[in-house]
Amino acid sequence: MKNLKIDLVITRHQGLVDYLIEEGLITPQTQVVAHATAELVRGKNVLGVLPHSLSCLCRTFTEIPLALPQELRGKELTREDIRKYAGKPATYVVRKI
Repeated sequence: MKNLKIDLVITRHQGLVDYLIEEGLITPQTQVVAHATAELVRGKNVLGVLPHSLSCLCRTFTEIPLALPQELRGKELTREDIRKYAGKPATYVVRKI
């Protein structure tokens, strides 16, 4: 994963961005947006949460699986929250057939 350059991060959580920088998965210059569009993700290496209708447009799609307890779902996550609940990054190539 560390050899794959992430072009775009889709998240509304600054804590995730801080975690990704801390882990060396992105740089402070990596583009971060809260909401994805087809035009933004097409042909890029994207990290975040996307519906399959958009993930299939990416060159690669990477997720950081989070094993969040129910009480944290839908809440703002800190870097410490991400560090505590993050699993190993998983990268996919999704294709529409």
